[in-house]
Amino acid sequence: MEKLTQQEEDAMQVIWQNTKGFIKDFLDAMPEPKPPYTTLASTVKNLERKGFVKGEKIGNSYQYSALIKEEDYKKRFMSGFVNNYFKNSYKELVTFFAKDQKISADELQDIIKLIENHKK
Repeated sequence: MEKLTQQEEDAMQVIWQNTKGFIKDFLDAMPEPKPPYTTLASTVKNLERKGFVKGEKIGNSYQYSALIKEEDYKKRFMSGFVNNYFKNSYKELVTFFAKDQKISADELQDIIKLIENHKK
C-alpha cells in the first residue's frame, strides 16, 4: 500500500467520514481553508488511480467511496512508521514519547491495562 501525501490523507479522512459522495460533498465537509474544487478533484482522481477509492458514474458526475478501510491504512502506515523510525520496535516508540514527555505515567498504565485485558 502506497503512502499517501498529506493532501491525499486529508481527502481520505473526509471520504472515510462520509462513506461515499461527490467531490462537492467532500469539499463541503473539509475544514477551512478548503482547497480549490479542482485541486480536490485531482487529489481524489489520484486516490482512485492508487486504488484507495472507486468512482461510480452517476449522471454527469462521479460518486466516490473508499476501497481501503481507515483502520487498515492506519495499521499499515504505523507498521511502516515504526519500522522506519524505531527499528521495528514499539517499545522504542513508546520510550521516545515517554522521554519527550508526550505520554504520562497514567497513560502508560492505561496502555498496560489494555494490553493485559486483551490477553485474557
